[in-house]
Amino acid sequence: MATKHQQILDYIESLAPGAHISVRKIARVLDVSEGTAYRAIKEAQGEGLVTTMERIGTVRIERQEKQQIERLTFAEVVSIVEGTVLGGRDGLHKSLNRFIIGAMQFDDITRYLNAGSLMIVGNREQVQRLSLKSGVAVLITGGFTASPTVERLANEYDLPLISCSYDTYTTAQLINRALYDRLIKKDILYVEDVVQKQSLSTLCENQTVRDYYRVVEQTGHARIPIVDADGKLVGIVTPRDIGEASGDERLASRMTRHPSTVTPKTTIASASHRMVWEGIELMPVVHNRRLIGVLSRQDVIRALQTMSSQPQVGETVEDLTLRNFEEVVLGDGTSAIRGDVTPLMTTSGGTLASGALTTLIQEAARVCLRRMRHVDVIIENLTMYLLKPAAVDSRIEAAAQVLDFGRRYAKVEVVVRDKGDVFAKALLTAQWIER
Repeated sequence: MATKHQQILDYIESLAPGAHISVRKIARVLDVSEGTAYRAIKEAQGEGLVTTMERIGTVRIERQEKQQIERLTFAEVVSIVEGTVLGGRDGLHKSLNRFIIGAMQFDDITRYLNAGSLMIVGNREQVQRLSLKSGVAVLITGGFTASPTVERLANEYDLPLISCSYDTYTTAQLINRALYDRLIKKDILYVEDVVQKQSLSTLCENQTVRDYYRVVEQTGHARIPIVDADGKLVGIVTPRDIGEASGDERLASRMTRHPSTVTPKTTIASASHRMVWEGIELMPVVHNRRLIGVLSRQDVIRALQTMSSQPQVGETVEDLTLRNFEEVVLGDGTSAIRGDVTPLMTTSGGTLASGALTTLIQEAARVCLRRMRHVDVIIENLTMYLLKPAAVDSRIEAAAQVLDFGRRYAKVEVVVRDKGDVFAKALLTAQWIER
């Protein structure tokens, strides 16, 4: 039987987008405590089922799929531009497809009006009315308000009518920046993107060691999740747990309880770090304590390879830092990266920032280790010594050399030079990510 917490989540998911939700209402309808209702609503918000809007409350929204993550809801636009909702509150949960700047002649506007868009315009009531009648929400810039007629149309068509104090250019910049951030987030791989959900092999506590060996032979995995009657993860069995146990011994007395797990929203980078650090070949994936899949080390390797081969749509700070650097091989065979210190990489004083320097040092080490083993690595430890600052526009070079390596670990020294003069050194410890 599902717990009260799960019952609340199922109830929220069954509601239509736009439905208002409150702790008291949930507690009354499902006969649960307000504390239980509050915790479940918070979890639903984390899962993207609901959102909280100022002066409106908590509202059920459509869960955004991975391919639609770059789309903003009108409620998020209100928050981004620090706006005020003048009308059409019931449509705030909807997503916008694109935004239009109403700076053209009135006769030319019609061709740009598509339902689901957002018109960014100043105090042009005729454009506001035309947009709402065409299924387009309206964002009024410059701190202007709307006439009663425009507010009535917004409420009639359930299309948000928003006002903000920024000018049109600044407003468009803010929204475009938010969309750009969404593109970056869309490129991030999560466990839910690669998790194995088919042919999930599990065992129960009352099964025996003999059953464990049978599943290991069928799947090739030595770590087998243990679940209860409701499908909730209660433990995991590994060869170390079994030891010299007899074939008839129950798994309940042998399994490891409270094993390391990840959720569907855990990033692949974080999951891979935990798997490498803890030496785990198979990680259970849970949602509300229920086992929904497993993540293998092979899944992580394939995901990381996919990430490296995909074109970058949105650039992160790390991408911008490394954009002007290229891989080179020095005369003595040492691997290095070389490039210019751009203003983006500097402090307010015009010298290379420590964060950018750390990024360069780590990339130089990765380049060196990839040339050596052709596998991905995780930087575990970094000790850096800054001898003197590097100025903006200077051309620098970060050269890496492997000092020692083994089956799982490698030690790398990185020397950073400016016009031949050493200005920073670092010692790193890295771990291989292998199948």
